Amino acid sequence: MGSILSLPVVTSALELGFIYALVALALFISYSILNIADLSTDGCFTLGCAVGAQVAIMGHPVLALFAAMAAGVCSGYIMSALQTKLGVEPILAGIIVNTGLYTVNLAVMGFSSNLSIFKSDTVYSLCKDIFGSTWYKLIVSVIIVVLVCLIIAWFLRTRIGLSIRATGDNADMVRASSINPGFTITVGLCISGSLTALSGCLIGQYQKTCDINLGTGMVTIALASLIIGETLVGKQSMGRRIAGVILGSCLYRFAIAIALRLHIPAECLKLVSAVIVAVAIASPYLKRQISFQKKRRAAAAARKGGRGVC
Repeated sequence: MGSILSLPVVTSALELGFIYALVALALFISYSILNIADLSTDGCFTLGCAVGAQVAIMGHPVLALFAAMAAGVCSGYIMSALQTKLGVEPILAGIIVNTGLYTVNLAVMGFSSNLSIFKSDTVYSLCKDIFGSTWYKLIVSVIIVVLVCLIIAWFLRTRIGLSIRATGDNADMVRASSINPGFTITVGLCISGSLTALSGCLIGQYQKTCDINLGTGMVTIALASLIIGETLVGKQSMGRRIAGVILGSCLYRFAIAIALRLHIPAECLKLVSAVIVAVAIASPYLKRQISFQKKRRAAAAARKGGRGVC
């Protein structure tokens, strides 16, 4: 195990885990809180990467983060408008937006399938001299993600944040309370889109490249991270749920890193991801079934013991 989880492997897994945790946080807002399956995540992730890469090439790597988030807000707004204004089902709205974003992403990238930013500064290279040449990428990723988590935790306790949470629980009750559920859905999906795009921008600056297929399978990764975190940490409080998302993302990246160290072919990583997601989704049900069977056996043993005494 020591040779499998060497220091460079652990460092890389943590770096990617924290960056991809932003996508899991986005899915946490759209899926766990608003109860909306946002299938535009793949395209929105690539959109953030493409916009961030173009702005970084212009010499503004920090501004690239905010530009990517603004692009993600636009994606989230279109996603919500299809649902709230045009009555499109959430799954179909996600498919429509994701399909349209493919062409938009190509246009942002100059109708090229990939974009290199190796000759440009990034938020990571700017902080290399400050934090040292070994841990600077991890430190920058942790600072950004922790800051985002604190803002999200604070926002979800505000009046509009509580309204968003209530909308996911019971939209009719929210409407009866003179709150427009269409507005709360729009705000929630815009925040979700901005987090997804921010993650895409960071991964682009981390890898110093942007590819049109970079976001493929991002929903699967985020869903796995989200469910792993909720299974291990639970849903007792908002702070624990957000921390669980970060933990789940890092554990998922560790699982992928171990699979690579075990020389599993890269072509099989999608299958590995699917298995991890299946196990993560099924684990709460399996835990309930195991607990039920234990109680059932205990009850049967108690009844048998009672008959023996008689």
